Amino acid sequence: MRHFMAQFGPCLTWPWTKLMDVPEFNDELVDLIAGQSDEQSGHLSIRELERKRDDNLVGIMQALKQNDWGAGKVLAAYESKLFDIGARKSEEIDFSGPVRTTERQIPPDWTDYNNHMNEARYLQCFGDATDAFMRMVGADADYIASGLSFFTAETHIRHIDEVKSMEPVYTLTQVIEGKGKRMRLFHWLYHGNAKEGGRLLATGEHMLIHVSLKTRSACEPAPQVKEKLEHFAGLHAALPMPEGAGRAVGQPK
Repeated sequence: MRHFMAQFGPCLTWPWTKLMDVPEFNDELVDLIAGQSDEQSGHLSIRELERKRDDNLVGIMQALKQNDWGAGKVLAAYESKLFDIGARKSEEIDFSGPVRTTERQIPPDWTDYNNHMNEARYLQCFGDATDAFMRMVGADADYIASGLSFFTAETHIRHIDEVKSMEPVYTLTQVIEGKGKRMRLFHWLYHGNAKEGGRLLATGEHMLIHVSLKTRSACEPAPQVKEKLEHFAGLHAALPMPEGAGRAVGQPK
């Protein structure tokens, strides 16, 4: 702040004098303002201040999105388009086994101080896999805009191995249950790519309930979604139950 005022203070002096009831723009005022600024944030590094700025900007954008206003309205429309980008058509997918739902590289900002992906991003990987599978059964952005969707009711994640920034990962998904209002999915997160395979990083089991976005209550899926989900669930019923499905936290192997 002291450097800023020393650099731009002379330019501020003339308009400053046009204001009413203001102190004189002098060294004493610069010392006062710079001292207050340092007291508030002088203990933080530039990088820490950047993070706080970015976190606050994201918070403002999310609030605008929640209120469907201004830049938030643009953000909501953009995220809605992202939901369906890269979606695979269900008729092009072999559902005789677990299906590939996502494939990506780990972004640098997904990692912690050890350069390993933090635990919240494991959940995001599985959440994105669930979204991808929803699109496969017809619960896409248009379906959600019509007032229907699936809400996650329960999640269980096992963290098995580490993954670093910019490394490739992919998810495979198996339907354990798909009947009525319930959809139960089991995801595997692997290092590498789906063609060559790789080491297992984590598993996620997720129970979802179909809801009306108008009443926020459970309801039956639309016929076209229900038919696809039950069809895929029937195909996956012939697969072995995934190792780790139905486990509780701390349960012995």
